Amino acid sequence: MSLDEYKNFIKPPQSYWMASTPTTDYPKLTEDINVDVAIVGGGMSGISCAYMLAKEGVKVAILEADHILQGTTGHTTAKITSQHGLIYSKIKSKMSMEFAQQYADANESAIRLIEKIQNELHIDCDFMHQPAYVFTRQDQYVQKIKDEVDAASKLGIKASYVEKIPFDIPIKAALRFENQAQFHPRKYLLELAKEVIKNGGSIYEQTRAIDIEENGAYVISTKDGKKVTAEKVIIASHYPFYNKHGMYFARIYIERSYALGVKVKEKYPGGMYITAEDPAKSLRSQSSDDGELIIIGGEHHKTGQGKDTTKHYEALIAFSKDHFTVEDIPYRWSTQDCMTLDDVPYIGHYTSDTPNLYVATGYGKWGMTNSTVSAMILSDLIVRGSSPYQDVYNPSRKTIAASAKEFIKENINVAKELIKGKLSPLPNDFDIKPGEGKVINGNGERIGAFRDEKGVLHLVNTTCTHMGCELQWNSAERSWDCPCHGSRFTYEGDIIEGPAVMPLEYDRDVNTFEKLIKDDF
Repeated sequence: MSLDEYKNFIKPPQSYWMASTPTTDYPKLTEDINVDVAIVGGGMSGISCAYMLAKEGVKVAILEADHILQGTTGHTTAKITSQHGLIYSKIKSKMSMEFAQQYADANESAIRLIEKIQNELHIDCDFMHQPAYVFTRQDQYVQKIKDEVDAASKLGIKASYVEKIPFDIPIKAALRFENQAQFHPRKYLLELAKEVIKNGGSIYEQTRAIDIEENGAYVISTKDGKKVTAEKVIIASHYPFYNKHGMYFARIYIERSYALGVKVKEKYPGGMYITAEDPAKSLRSQSSDDGELIIIGGEHHKTGQGKDTTKHYEALIAFSKDHFTVEDIPYRWSTQDCMTLDDVPYIGHYTSDTPNLYVATGYGKWGMTNSTVSAMILSDLIVRGSSPYQDVYNPSRKTIAASAKEFIKENINVAKELIKGKLSPLPNDFDIKPGEGKVINGNGERIGAFRDEKGVLHLVNTTCTHMGCELQWNSAERSWDCPCHGSRFTYEGDIIEGPAVMPLEYDRDVNTFEKLIKDDF
């Protein structure tokens, strides 16, 4: 079967995790409230933090702009692992052995905590132990894998060097971590959300936070004009939407990656896998009502900077074809992750001088354990004043200075994209086919135009409402994406992902479009 024939398997984007669980219906905030801790963001970090704090008797409220667990959490590969690529040798060499030990202990503890919670609450979330592998087919990574095995072993992780993996794939080398795990993230977290409510907490959906002011306590303003007053605030909105302090926009960059849910003829041999090569490919299995799925993930690019986003799905299809007899591809999805300058998340006080404002971000595609680590650290900081893992994750850690080259590189990239977007010539190309989107010239202005299958044109202002960068069309997801800070918008201008807090200007009047053409010619 040809690759073109395989492409016919592809369905519209849909995550298996989303398709196999119900949508939530928590209330919208309709009045001003007062709480001990307000949590902005209802993903795995926000739900886990609220669960742990509510158990301690803390009055918490989660503010979610959409529905909980529908962002990155609902579009993950859901590996619960302390194996984050080749991270330990890197932390050891660029930070310290002490910080590497904290990172290892935190993530190993997160695996055990998830297992403990799902056992205690009797959550049926497909939790199972699996070994985790990093393998390579290139000579240049062999020594790096050996170094990682050595570093991880010295940190107490049960790691080993192997020259074969259960797949019939010739490899040069691999490392194997024991006692890792996988699960269904939404099945687990939807139950944790119910526990938050049982323990006196509140969850508000369709409640977008747009600003935070400090007036003794913190006061969060929502898009609908409601106020949430809280002694302490946790920003767990994936990318921090609050720009007044911390310079997070200058030390985080956003990458998109892709996944397929594939049905194959062969029996999956067990285990979780990722390649050392870039772009990485990852594999794991998942039971479903319709039989076994193989989740194949990988590929990546900076948000808004992929010229043809569909090619990343095509690359995963080709990889699937190389290793399996593919029978169907019922699911495909993509997500985006916040990447830090030194590959270690920012979890802790938002800045060194904001003792009651906290942040959890920058998980670098390893969010299942790091989200749980954020709950462990932040609940300890709030309830007990300290955490055994706080130093390595400290958003103000001095070791970030060692990543000055990365800081310069990423901010040059942002400046380049900003300037390019403003100065790029605009095409006078008004031939827009159904299902197609493009940026066009309308009276010298950038206009984002998308024609749906009914022939209706959807026009938006392509200037991002976050910091003014020019958006690019994402053909695979039919969205307008920001190449600077990762905000994403629907073709009708609504926010899909922040840090933007305001939608795009939108017009669906075909006469407007025809007037633009007339004026331009």
